[in-house]
Amino acid sequence: MGEPTLRERALRHLARRDHSRAELARKLAPYGSAEEVEAVLERMSDLALQSDTRFAEAWVRSKSGRFGSIRLRHELARRGVEKSLIDEAIEHECAQSELDRARTVWQSRFDSPPEDHREWAKQARFLQTRGFATDIIRKLLKESPDESA
Repeated sequence: MGEPTLRERALRHLARRDHSRAELARKLAPYGSAEEVEAVLERMSDLALQSDTRFAEAWVRSKSGRFGSIRLRHELARRGVEKSLIDEAIEHECAQSELDRARTVWQSRFDSPPEDHREWAKQARFLQTRGFATDIIRKLLKESPDESA
């Protein structure tokens, strides 16, 4: 059997999971010229086999239970999705409020509210790496107030 064509490579990637246009272009680039890659990408879009909108919505749906909006936006932008599509996907797919999602993520990791400054900082860092905004973190960690904080 010969070398797979650019079209076959694209179909194999898309059969595994949705890809953004930029991701797919990056994966196909070593196997063809820029014009050939662009033609294959255009054909995949025309056939609705590749869609940045669908990719963004699916990605947000699968990750929104573990990450905050900041991280979701960053990761999608890193994958080459346009800002307008990112905003739409987050607005459409994040049914829970940011605070509720942060609370769920926090509860999955920690059993009790912070008892001192050190524990507060540890929990805040955890939530921050998950992409939650500082005001959301403060609000969540102050829901169970303690005298030392």
